[in-house]
Amino acid sequence: MDTRENQDKSEFNDQLHERTIQMTAKVYWLLKDRKVSWIIRPGVNQIIRSSSSVAANFRAATRARSDAESYAKICIVVEECDETLFWLDYLIRINLLDVDKTKGIYSEVEQLVRLFNAIKPKMKIKIGGKKCEI
Repeated sequence: MDTRENQDKSEFNDQLHERTIQMTAKVYWLLKDRKVSWIIRPGVNQIIRSSSSVAANFRAATRARSDAESYAKICIVVEECDETLFWLDYLIRINLLDVDKTKGIYSEVEQLVRLFNAIKPKMKIKIGGKKCEI
């Protein structure tokens, strides 16, 4: 990989790192002062965990020691990002979150799921695995 490609990859990773950490912070601020009953507290805790895991594991993916390790971390990112989307949807459906106030963050998480899902097969091929046909 030449210097320009490395620079482009680094800039792309920096932008994605910023997007993932911003998403994590937005989820936090969305829920920070919510008064919730004991029955929904685990769901609120889970969305905080899953959203922060997206940012943490993407950071780990960009600092991985090998392509295989990076791929494994990206797989976790996809899973955690999708889980964050699930919890957003659930919290909207039980009226803990307002659908209009949540549109922006919901859209961002959907975009991140699609983006990381698109990255995964390319990384799999890079580490020598075959693309799965479903």
